[in-house]
Amino acid sequence: MKRNEDLFTRARNTIPGGVNSPVRAFKKVGGTPRFIAKGNGPYMFDVEGNVYVDHVLSWGPLILGHCHPEVVSAVKAQVDAGTSFGAPTELEVLMAEEICNAIPSIEKVRFVNSGTEATMSAIRLARAYTKRSLIVKFEGCYHGHVDSLLAKAGSGAMTFSLPDSSGVPREITSTTAVLKYNDIRGFNLFMDENGDKVAAVIVEPVAGNMGVVLPEEGFLETLRQSTLEHKALLILDEVITGFRLCFGGFQNIVGINPDITCLGKIIGGGMPVGAFGGRSDIMSMLAPDGPVYQAGTLSGNPVAMAAGLATLKVLKRENPYPILEKTMDEFVDEITGAANKAGIALSVNHKGSMAGLFFNEGPVNSFDVVIESDTKTYSSLFHHMLERGVYIAPSPFEAFFISNAHTQDAMGKTIDGMKEYIMTRV
Repeated sequence: MKRNEDLFTRARNTIPGGVNSPVRAFKKVGGTPRFIAKGNGPYMFDVEGNVYVDHVLSWGPLILGHCHPEVVSAVKAQVDAGTSFGAPTELEVLMAEEICNAIPSIEKVRFVNSGTEATMSAIRLARAYTKRSLIVKFEGCYHGHVDSLLAKAGSGAMTFSLPDSSGVPREITSTTAVLKYNDIRGFNLFMDENGDKVAAVIVEPVAGNMGVVLPEEGFLETLRQSTLEHKALLILDEVITGFRLCFGGFQNIVGINPDITCLGKIIGGGMPVGAFGGRSDIMSMLAPDGPVYQAGTLSGNPVAMAAGLATLKVLKRENPYPILEKTMDEFVDEITGAANKAGIALSVNHKGSMAGLFFNEGPVNSFDVVIESDTKTYSSLFHHMLERGVYIAPSPFEAFFISNAHTQDAMGKTIDGMKEYIMTRV
């Protein structure tokens, strides 16, 4: 631990909290962050040479695992040709065509550098298109660190939101309403009262930032129908779910066409990336075609485009989704079966290659149920797994991922470690 501890001490001298994204600091679970030196397949290696089965996978992008040879080759070739030009490249066109072909609701797409940029720009576009200001989001859904979306619910179901971060003026979050995820009745009541003021409803179709919470039957369909009726836009934040659950978005699976979709993570193959796209008439409002200004020096970066295109090429060719789903189903059956035998309250929400682990009786279907979970037990599990060479999210409210590179041996190590932990709780 000395090398990790020394680096963390040094980092805190020059980096706020010693990390460049808060959850990496292990604040939710305690202990010292691991400083990673390299990755290969389903494994990460820290600076002390410790090996971990990785179920964080850079928080979702690495659906092919670390250092997939085709992705590495594409990145190396592009770096040799140039890292950035501030001018259009063919790679941007190829990536745009791939996304538009894979996701029917996207007719045009604009590339940015992060999921936060994507949601921020999508909201600006929605407000310009509808000439309205109010945005509706849902508790537990995270859409990046956009000021107007760093909001929490007010004191009652019908009140507008309050800032959820210092530095965000209340005036900004007053244009955001925060409702309960999966609460169809509450949403309909709100829209009946306020629908003519709503510019857009933004939602993670599968919530991946409060663990994993699945949409209940009719929830997404209600959002789509209501936004159409009230002439508001529907924005699906598929930054996590895009190309993770199928070759396309979760919208492909459920048959819902939003007006705007936000993407990121997998489409960059592990490089910084974001995108937002939708109907031509909406997207054509963006500069230089229209009056909505959005720009970025490194947008459509050729290295990120090369990594993303290589990733999508493999996904399209190999279609790993059925195998990933089978692997996750088997994992969930093993650990929930062990928990049931031991009398441990463990709920696992999962879809495809992503899951949420909750020490909770369940069902876990909204944020207020999520926060009732036993976070101390999760923290204990985290450290138990870390000691056994398995790296799960250092937070009880983040997703558990698997990749195409997770072999039977790698999954077996994870399953054995979790079963062992469960037995210690009996």
